Amino acid sequence: MEVPENLSGQATGVEQNATPTPVDVDAAMLLLGAGVTVSTHPLLYVKLLIKVGHEPLPPTVGRTMFGRRVFYLPGFFSYAQHIVKVDGVMGLFRGLSPRIVSSAISTVVRSKVRQIEFLSKRDEPQTSLQKVVKETSHEMIIQSLSRIATHPFHVMSVRCMAQFVGREVKYGGMFSCIVKIFKEEGVAGFYVGLIPHVLGEVLFLWCCNLLAHFINTYTVDENFGQASAVRSYTKFVMGIAVSVLTYPFMLVADLMAVNNCGLAAGLPPYFPIFKSWLHCWNHLSHKGHLFRGSSFFFRRVPVTSPAYIED
Repeated sequence: MEVPENLSGQATGVEQNATPTPVDVDAAMLLLGAGVTVSTHPLLYVKLLIKVGHEPLPPTVGRTMFGRRVFYLPGFFSYAQHIVKVDGVMGLFRGLSPRIVSSAISTVVRSKVRQIEFLSKRDEPQTSLQKVVKETSHEMIIQSLSRIATHPFHVMSVRCMAQFVGREVKYGGMFSCIVKIFKEEGVAGFYVGLIPHVLGEVLFLWCCNLLAHFINTYTVDENFGQASAVRSYTKFVMGIAVSVLTYPFMLVADLMAVNNCGLAAGLPPYFPIFKSWLHCWNHLSHKGHLFRGSSFFFRRVPVTSPAYIED
């Protein structure tokens, strides 16, 4: 017997044993995703400003563990305090709305896919390479489709945040962002930086899943008492390691989203006008900046670039 949705909150014995409906699960995941997006947005905001090379605060003198004198750029907390000083606390949440919409779309797509996967599961060995390849291929397709659907909102969010550099007000609410981008760049403007973003995510999926599979299959001994616990953490650890290798793709994607869109953060002297994402990659590689913004703390002043850029 199905329980009416409007009675789901009543404490009856039948309803306590009833399983959550897909609608309830989707709503819970949407709320959880929105909460995570809001709480992590200041981190991503600061990271984005570091990515585009905006260093409004001078470096400080410090020493390494070996006593060598070095210059450190401000970490997350100092940078966040500067944003609050300029724009107030709410300034830390510039560009949040498009990210919430993007998170909601991604959550819905993934929850629907999980339901399909649950219905189509087969009793295959957990360590089957064929199963890993099949699941990774399926996840790759879903991730790519999800990225295509959410990338326009990513572009809007990145541009809203990048306005802090030149103090522009070109991109305001989400609707005005859509109109502005479509009017100036057409549909293609919503998908600048899409290719490196998809490539980075696909590379991450395959490397992470295959490495975790081979480690769990050929390294973890079945006779080891905590083998199951070790296997459960392998993919998480591999994800951290692989994310370091794929970081340049995400950096290039964000820079392409800002480049030559009329904002100071995407124009000289911050960056030249890039002809393609490969041009951007080569420029960063030549400057030694392919991992810029990958760390929030202990950021040393790059040898090949100025300590900071004055407005």
